[in-house]
Amino acid sequence: MSGRAPSSLRITFVGTAHPMRGGLAQFNAALCFALRDRGHDVELISFTRQYPGLLFPGKSQYDESEEVHPFPATALVDSIGPWSWERAARHIARRRPQGLLFKFWMPFFAPAFGTIARRVKKRGDTRVVSILDNVIPHERRPFDLTLIRYFLGPVDGFLAMSRSVRDDLERLRPGARSELVPHPVYDLFGERIDKREARRRLGLDPLEPLLLFFGFVRDYKGLDLLLEALPEIRRRVPARLLVLGEFYSGKDRTQTLIRDLGLSEAVVLEDGYVPNERVGLAFSAADVVVLPYRSATQSGIVPIAYQLERPVICTDVGGLAEVVVHERTGLVCPPQDRAALARTVIRFYDEGWEDRLVQGIAEERTKYSWDRMAEAVERMLLATEPAETR
Repeated sequence: MSGRAPSSLRITFVGTAHPMRGGLAQFNAALCFALRDRGHDVELISFTRQYPGLLFPGKSQYDESEEVHPFPATALVDSIGPWSWERAARHIARRRPQGLLFKFWMPFFAPAFGTIARRVKKRGDTRVVSILDNVIPHERRPFDLTLIRYFLGPVDGFLAMSRSVRDDLERLRPGARSELVPHPVYDLFGERIDKREARRRLGLDPLEPLLLFFGFVRDYKGLDLLLEALPEIRRRVPARLLVLGEFYSGKDRTQTLIRDLGLSEAVVLEDGYVPNERVGLAFSAADVVVLPYRSATQSGIVPIAYQLERPVICTDVGGLAEVVVHERTGLVCPPQDRAALARTVIRFYDEGWEDRLVQGIAEERTKYSWDRMAEAVERMLLATEPAETR
């Protein structure tokens, strides 16, 4: 541990939990375990329904991984059911926690989270803290800012995982108490295995250079930019691209682009949610993880790469360059520049950066512990005086 924990606090955390799938549930469980390990009494409140089926872009909202590490959770919140928000608030208030914690990532959840926070605060002196993935979403919709302000209003303190998120918070809540704390490195996906063995298990050439694009596919993540850069990359480096993740948009366009660029033999595309046990295999097989994002705040992909000691090539957007240290843990290039992206990938191979970056990751990732995040939660809960409910 990085420091001595204060006296035990009762903390209620409202957010996604297993069997809901994805990085949010994994993050919340890991933080709950870290808080509990520091001596706190932690309750995790989750969803009875996270997204209505018609609004969910993926195939399933549930995690079918064989290897999971769930933190016990009570499902109370229906994201579109106001009656459940009152029920959850009554449940939380009866427990009288010193701290109520939310992880906020999109305006859709602002009505539920903002209402629960207000109801709990009216019933006691609970301090409300939010960990911010995003404040302003990548893909804007009408009324987003109204919804975001509704959630931000009753929150006493904020933990932002990138400077760009903290800057967005300052624009919407000037002077709000906040602290910058980077996304911790996961420990969910096992140890990195031999690259050739990982590729053998995936049915890939054990010697062929391999790039990995991982995670949900959305327009802002720039997969099309990487595909358009790939012909230039392959003129110098015979690399193959593994695209592993569920398409939330653009699958037909992506397949057409692959065909039109003559990349059918150079791209392995697997559309679907990736179970935990396959994540470590894919990262172990790759030479480098590529994040060609058009926009970003921070990324849960980088902590996975760091756990499995894989270098990252990313664009200089949002908070990516805060955690991908140029020429130490990865290489950073300008955004929306296919030629620059191609040159950066070619440079990675031509100049033999992999081993040097792996060494840098081993040294750098010690900064990104769950204990450090838990300490930041403690500081915010203990140092923040409850603000008036707005």
